[in-house]
Amino acid sequence: MEYKIINEQTIMIYFEAQIDPDTFKEVQYIAQYIKDQKNEAIIEIIPSYRAIMLNIDITQSDVTEVVNALNLDKIDKLAGKTTYPQPRILHIPVYYGGKCGPDLEEVAQHNQLTNEEVIALHTENAYLIYMLGFMPGFPFLGGLNKQLHTPRRKEPRTNIPMGSVGIANNQTGLYPKSSPGGWQIIGQTPIQVFDINRRPMCLYNAGDYIKFYAIDADTLTQIEQEQERNQFDIEKWVSVDYEH
Repeated sequence: MEYKIINEQTIMIYFEAQIDPDTFKEVQYIAQYIKDQKNEAIIEIIPSYRAIMLNIDITQSDVTEVVNALNLDKIDKLAGKTTYPQPRILHIPVYYGGKCGPDLEEVAQHNQLTNEEVIALHTENAYLIYMLGFMPGFPFLGGLNKQLHTPRRKEPRTNIPMGSVGIANNQTGLYPKSSPGGWQIIGQTPIQVFDINRRPMCLYNAGDYIKFYAIDADTLTQIEQEQERNQFDIEKWVSVDYEH
């Protein structure tokens, strides 16, 4: 790990130049350590796959003072001074294929698999949420089986429905809101994972895991109807347990 002062308002902290769970855990521990310091000059802490950006309010302090206050010269020893909340695993239902997953067949053909094999492989792993970005609540998920790696679509769609679950190269993710996009769409969850009127607005955070499970058409309809009738119990369909 190392830090660099980018300008009078920005500090960057860099970790190993790789995307993997161990590096990500270091990022999360250091980000939590910085939050725990409650330094009033830090406006925003933005973690990513392998770096953390700190935005500084220069009316409160300058970047050198922040570096000294956080003891960043000894950054390699800081991770052990804090604890990070135990990661959750959220189990989210997905209807695969058909109108909800128009690219399921393409993903299957690209990887010389059947549709059923794609679904089985996609629901097999719990995916680490490395970061939220692109739009509020969009999770960039790591841990996609190599047998499912598929390039983005050559021509992006102008509108991908809310809840769509897709694959782009070596990652999978889901669209919390309708949006243009170029991911290969293999399914859709009826769960509203991001709601500006709900607290918390997003069901998950970076550092949590998502594990998808397949549902049939009748279950999809049931969940949609329960939401329309205000009879929806999210704990019934989105169970949560913890990483061991």
